[in-house]
Amino acid sequence: MMDKNRLLEVREVSFALQDKVLLAPLSFSLGKGEFLWLTGPSGAGKSTLLKIIASLLEPSSGEVIFNGQPLATLKPEHYRQQVSYVFQTPVLFGSTVYDNLALPYQIRQRPPQRQAMIDGLQRLNLPAAALDRTIDQLSGGEKQRVALLRNLQFPPDILLLDEVTSALDEENKQAVHQLIDEQVGQGTAAIWISHDRHETDNAQRILTLSAPQNRGQHEPA
Repeated sequence: MMDKNRLLEVREVSFALQDKVLLAPLSFSLGKGEFLWLTGPSGAGKSTLLKIIASLLEPSSGEVIFNGQPLATLKPEHYRQQVSYVFQTPVLFGSTVYDNLALPYQIRQRPPQRQAMIDGLQRLNLPAAALDRTIDQLSGGEKQRVALLRNLQFPPDILLLDEVTSALDEENKQAVHQLIDEQVGQGTAAIWISHDRHETDNAQRILTLSAPQNRGQHEPA
């Protein structure tokens, strides 16, 4: 019987593009409220793994199990409300910050909560007035925080974080850390890719990927 606290199982998952292996076979599990830090050299497949877990890529082999059910059997639109991926390079929609923060409400056919959006912005050191800014007025670090906040309007079961503080200064990193730590404390599981060793302080586990061994005459030695 599956452990009721186990949210995610990755079973011998790998990914290859043509003849090149981008992610070597990998297995691990993730429980509720667990914070996993994902590390490894460039080319080890860290972002590829997150995209597979997020149902944005289909693995070449193996399977992902969510709440005891194979990912391949779940409806993507429902799954992605429960397993949320925050990209390193933020992808924003519409014209304004409000458009982005309202999107999760619209998907769920619920009325947007403007005050909750403002409260979230202020938690991440952004003023209330930022809600009505156009996205082309935002810096890279501001876009990262808006993208993260969009994914937390309805806290997911699993939060996938891909270098989400890379454009932030230390003060704003700390604001993001505190917000993520609170979500984990409330039961959200998190997998975080980061090259900043200080961001491992609250990680319960560290998973290190190795670069795949691709052999062939066109591959570097």
